[in-house]
Amino acid sequence: MDGLVTTEWLADSPQILVLDATYSSTVPGSSPRDPRAEFETEHIAGACFLDLDSLIDETSPLPSTMPTIAKIAERLRSLGVDTETQIVVYDNSPHHTACRAWWILRLAGVDVALLDGGMAKWKAEGRPLESGPHNARRGEFEPRAPKAHARSLEEMKTTKEQIADARSATRFTGEEKDPRAEVAAGHIPGSRNIPYPLFFNPDRSWKPLAQIRAVFEDNNIDLARPLVTTCGSGITAAILAFGAHLLGNEAALYDGSWSEWGSRPDTAKALGPA
Repeated sequence: MDGLVTTEWLADSPQILVLDATYSSTVPGSSPRDPRAEFETEHIAGACFLDLDSLIDETSPLPSTMPTIAKIAERLRSLGVDTETQIVVYDNSPHHTACRAWWILRLAGVDVALLDGGMAKWKAEGRPLESGPHNARRGEFEPRAPKAHARSLEEMKTTKEQIADARSATRFTGEEKDPRAEVAAGHIPGSRNIPYPLFFNPDRSWKPLAQIRAVFEDNNIDLARPLVTTCGSGITAAILAFGAHLLGNEAALYDGSWSEWGSRPDTAKALGPA
């Protein structure tokens, strides 16, 4: 299964498990939403609700920190996933949060793909929808070797990897204050700014591979070299990681991202363009 699948492909693949990965709660500037209620009102026919908002480490003081492998595995079993189940994730979010789900599930070695265009494209094409909750049988999923990798604060302090930051240009340069009062403005020294909307067409589908590659290259990222992605809280950083994945670069993700780096007194902060 390819990393990015079309609505046409999914409509013709009834054996695929589809998971709604819409997420809301800690994306700064987002309007209040209830993804579960939205799912029960309307979702892709046959899909299950991943509940990405709760698939986190609830003991962490940082927002949306990645969960343990054990928690990922238990969530998947509760959704009927077996070890060989093929999964497609989608979202109904301007932040393309299915990319975060893609990254989280790959930490447990899951074979998972993204639905290109998500819910918006599926609905625009008049494809089947359902309402109400979806009750799945219990699966027997067991984690495998990870397909995704995280970076810690200590690793980021000494990394020689390229760093790509998915936040807006004004957040990156420090022209705009961070929405979290305890977090400084600016960016990790040496990082490059690639605002995540650059990868998408107006209908929320991904741009062609040549244009995705150009986005990285235009921002001085060499996809032949190791890469780590970052953002505000590790959500949109997964978009950059997915884009790199499509081009053969298995980028790591700094899960603490700027909410961690920018709040620490012992980390250097840069202002202005890269």
